[in-house]
Amino acid sequence: MIQSETLELLEWSRLCQHLSTFAATKLGAIAARNIDIPTSVVKSEYLLAQTKEVYELENRLDNGISFEGVQDFGDSLERAELKGILAGDELLAIATTLAGIRNLRRLIDKHPDLEILNELVADLRTYPELEQEIHRCIDERGQVTDRASEKLRDIRNSLRQNRTQITQKLQNIIQVKGNALQETIITQRSDRYVIPVKAPQKDAIPGIVHDTSTSGATLYVEPNSVVPMGNQLRQLLRREQVEEEAVRRTLTEKVAEVKPDLEKLLAAAIVLDLATAKARYSFWLKANPPRFINPLEENITLRELRHPLLVWQQQHEEGHPVIPVDLVINPYIRVVTITGPNTGGKTVTLKTLGLATLMAKIGLFIPASEPVELPWFDQILADIGDEQSLEQSLSTFSGHIRRISRVLDAISTEEAEDETTSPHPSSLVLLDEVGAGTDPVEGSALAIALLRYLADHSLLTIATTHFGELKALKYQDERFENASVEFNEATLSPTYRLLWGIPGRSNALAIASRLGLKAEVIEKAKDEMGGATDEVNQVIAGLEAQRRRQEEKAAQAQDLLQQAERFYQEVSAKATDLEEREKSLRASQEIAVNKAIASAKGEIAGVIKRLQQGKPTAQDAQKATEDINKLADKFVPKAAPKQKAGFMPKVGERIRIPRLGQTAEVLTSPDEDGEFNVRFGIMKMIVKLEDVESLSGEKAQPVAKVKPAAKPAPEPITVENEPLIRTSKNTVDLRGRRVADAELVLDQAISEAARAIWIIHGHGTGKLRQGVHAYLKQHPRINNYEAAEQNDGGTGVTIAYVK
Repeated sequence: MIQSETLELLEWSRLCQHLSTFAATKLGAIAARNIDIPTSVVKSEYLLAQTKEVYELENRLDNGISFEGVQDFGDSLERAELKGILAGDELLAIATTLAGIRNLRRLIDKHPDLEILNELVADLRTYPELEQEIHRCIDERGQVTDRASEKLRDIRNSLRQNRTQITQKLQNIIQVKGNALQETIITQRSDRYVIPVKAPQKDAIPGIVHDTSTSGATLYVEPNSVVPMGNQLRQLLRREQVEEEAVRRTLTEKVAEVKPDLEKLLAAAIVLDLATAKARYSFWLKANPPRFINPLEENITLRELRHPLLVWQQQHEEGHPVIPVDLVINPYIRVVTITGPNTGGKTVTLKTLGLATLMAKIGLFIPASEPVELPWFDQILADIGDEQSLEQSLSTFSGHIRRISRVLDAISTEEAEDETTSPHPSSLVLLDEVGAGTDPVEGSALAIALLRYLADHSLLTIATTHFGELKALKYQDERFENASVEFNEATLSPTYRLLWGIPGRSNALAIASRLGLKAEVIEKAKDEMGGATDEVNQVIAGLEAQRRRQEEKAAQAQDLLQQAERFYQEVSAKATDLEEREKSLRASQEIAVNKAIASAKGEIAGVIKRLQQGKPTAQDAQKATEDINKLADKFVPKAAPKQKAGFMPKVGERIRIPRLGQTAEVLTSPDEDGEFNVRFGIMKMIVKLEDVESLSGEKAQPVAKVKPAAKPAPEPITVENEPLIRTSKNTVDLRGRRVADAELVLDQAISEAARAIWIIHGHGTGKLRQGVHAYLKQHPRINNYEAAEQNDGGTGVTIAYVK
């Protein structure tokens, strides 16, 4: 009994009604309104998995799952089994349902990863031959068709001929006796064709009067000459009716033969539609799938939990915005007492938790943010609201006590039944205004005893109260926890937020003072309360203020974190863009150089060919030398003039970091390695002198730079001495390697190099570049080395000249 009472107190039927509106069929809607609550966690987990698969399938489909054609024919099956004859529309409903479920099965078959749904439809038989036979014999209006039987076709042909004869005969009478008629029309009365005759002229057209107008001025007469044909028409209609019944009887017998399979089809359709309704309702609620936890080891986690009925009221009935609550309860907590002012949301919190646990049990998602984690409760028992009754002579206190007695009886019954299988308590108890309605001292003592009993015999109890003594239980027993609904003294209204770890304080005197009650009355009340209560309220107020400060700091920290993440994403995107541009530039430079080399070789070959055509003279040689020198000026790229290095960053100065595309503030002076700290936005980093420049573009002056050996002036290019060009063969990329591994690769490259080698080591921390330079200094084949030009990699690339 208490179970049904709890469902009524939590307004479970309203939620089921809301769920039913998301069903696609009448069967699904009925199932949703009368949904069964599982009695095992295995069944609930299966239903949750079923909802998840339907949710996933709905997301994959453009138009969602279609239940077109699926109808309720359960009553028709029962009548078919009892040898009744089904009507045409009933047979048609069976045929369309067979087609609809076949389409559902085909749809699910296309998604083999949805194991539960595929298992549901795997063994279904949709009898396409029965469907085709019904459609052959029954048209879309539910009428038996001419093609259903040859005999029926002949009867209907005779009927058409008979009607034609009657109509022609009556038309002839109308033409001859038109003056005796009220109207020149042919109508029907009781399946007999008649014509409207004026009452005074009834003898002009002898026949059978089948009806009279209200005024008596018109008689509907079947002329004697038409009566035999009318009798024949009736006989044909009776024969048609008998033949139609024979066709429908045959189809009904075929339906009765496969009744068990059709019942399975109908049951599968109900399950699919109900699961789809759950998925669509969950999507509408913006809910997330719950996970059942071990309550002895894991926290109950329900953050931003919203009351589903209030969400519906907000969306469909223009209700107030729903204020979510956070419920995070440690495994050792058995009782939570919620205190605070009236209308602050205490009762709503109880109902929200109760509905959330029931929703999880039937496979619905819960309107809370992820992760959604809660135990599977065997029972949800509640005492919410007022049960006073004048008819039963029950006061508020008596009503509460009777309902709490039923709660305790249900817990005792469960313990007796599950003593061997489930040694741990597994009930959720929700108590509203525990101990209220009687003397405060006795009510408080009773509430304390009751909550201590429930701490021993239920998995979790949530109780709301105004008794201050219950707030102290937390400090006497670690299984108890305090919570309160927040109250805004400035506006004299609750905020509907749930605060954990802080008991609620009395706001009655503050409200009375703000509402204009005389100060002397307020002071007298404080004196009656005593100083201890005032001190407790001051401590609670301090805790609330401290909590607000912590929440503000947490919000600021969250904002800073989001800002840092945004800056990091921007810097990463710019770095990636620069790297891509550098790769593109290198590729285009290499193509241009290769084209220049090919063109230069072609022109040099032309000079050589002219010299070889005759006996070369000194003048010819001089001319050839001048031509080649001109080619050198044309094709050998000239080194870009280096900017004067005289800039030295100072603390507090703004500088530019070209490779990141950012400006930054200098925080420290450069050290002996040329490294210093800078800041841009909220981010700090260490940079090197060679990686920065002034805002005017001036390069930084190195702290200490070893001047490489002077490179000998390039000799004029001759036929035997081609220009020094960078190619893929004389370039080695060491980025990402350790110094020791890089030395092995570098030694191999130097041994194969002819004149010079380009070494790509990048910037990074600078360790790889230092190792490369140290290795080049001691290598016997290296004459000298220097940094590449800015357009060829700058300080991230070193050119080593081989002896």
